[in-house]
Amino acid sequence: MENNTLLPEMLKIERIVNEAPNIKSFFFKHPLGSKPGQFAMVWIPRVGEKPMSIAGDDGKEFYITVAAVGPFSNAKHKIKPGQLVGIRGPLGNPFTLKGKNIALVAGGYGAGPMAFLAETAIKNGSSPKDIHYLAGARNKELLLFEKRMERLRVNVHLSTNDGSKGNKGFVTDILNGLIAKSRKTKQSIDGIFCCGPEMMEKAVFDIAVREKIGCQISVERYMKCGIGICGSCCVDPTGWRMCVEGPVLDKKQLSQVKEFGVYHRDAAGRKINF
Repeated sequence: MENNTLLPEMLKIERIVNEAPNIKSFFFKHPLGSKPGQFAMVWIPRVGEKPMSIAGDDGKEFYITVAAVGPFSNAKHKIKPGQLVGIRGPLGNPFTLKGKNIALVAGGYGAGPMAFLAETAIKNGSSPKDIHYLAGARNKELLLFEKRMERLRVNVHLSTNDGSKGNKGFVTDILNGLIAKSRKTKQSIDGIFCCGPEMMEKAVFDIAVREKIGCQISVERYMKCGIGICGSCCVDPTGWRMCVEGPVLDKKQLSQVKEFGVYHRDAAGRKINF
């Protein structure tokens, strides 16, 4: 096991970008070497440590995108450029690019890993016209990385619950329509990748099963150690650790995780229904 997964390395925040109300990206000039779907354990001195998805990594600089939703993330939002935070990583099982015509489905803050995956696919030789970035949020202010994806010239599809931008409804409505449309051409969707709220992910999984399309989904569970020791992020009944065997699971694996879309566990291990 590499040392950077055991002890945090103190890294300086180079810059901070305001992405949306209460959502910020924190940039670090450091060759983390992460892949889309992986995460880092982020330590704030005198506050604690939490797992954070990596939203981008070009080999020289990486960044994480954080929404202020709890005590830790609110503390993170108070940090200024030049301050140090501890980073352990990269950790976890990443996405594996499969398929020629792919749909990247992002719900809310899950946009970071999906945008990172789009950039990686293009670097690996995929054509932008074969990549569909589907982003959903409650309203237009919370839609993330639209301009970033437009610069890549991938196909951008937006959905908001209130109809303030893009399609009014759920991002899964767009996915259903995209699959149906693609089936009428020679460019059928043959790979689905997803990150976002679990009930949205479950709906995407059900679509992939129904349409017999390969699918990979990032599954979030409460994590303490991030390296497979504590067992807090194990899923029923397989016992897979989402910090090691996950967080990215494929369709075959997800079909064995009976708690997916049904319940998860809190810090004490109690079941919490979705």
